[in-house]
Amino acid sequence: QVQLVESGGGLVQTGESLRLSCTASGFTFSNYIMSWYRQAPGKEREVVAVITTNGHTTNYVPSVKGRFTISRDNAKNTIYLQMNSLKVEEPAVYYCKATVATGPGYWGQGTQVTVSS
Repeated sequence: QVQLVESGGGLVQTGESLRLSCTASGFTFSNYIMSWYRQAPGKEREVVAVITTNGHTTNYVPSVKGRFTISRDNAKNTIYLQMNSLKVEEPAVYYCKATVATGPGYWGQGTQVTVSS
């Protein structure tokens, strides 16, 4: 059974940090490109960060470059999103996604991030 379980969300104040985790099971994690997405109320889901299978290449949406860091530990089947200097406009449900060219992608259930001013 495929599972992606996010954790680490919560309530922080503007400028503070959070680290999200996403632990996978039920598929060969190291074969999958992993991503973090977020969806704010009333908005479309957007990609935030992507990391390749070996973790050597990452990409970010411009609004988070320099503040967010995506990483992965293939031995633990886990990806992380270190979020620093969170902004008041960034509250959302954050999702992880596993993608492979030869099959379906998988989504986690999401973790809520709330930023207060």
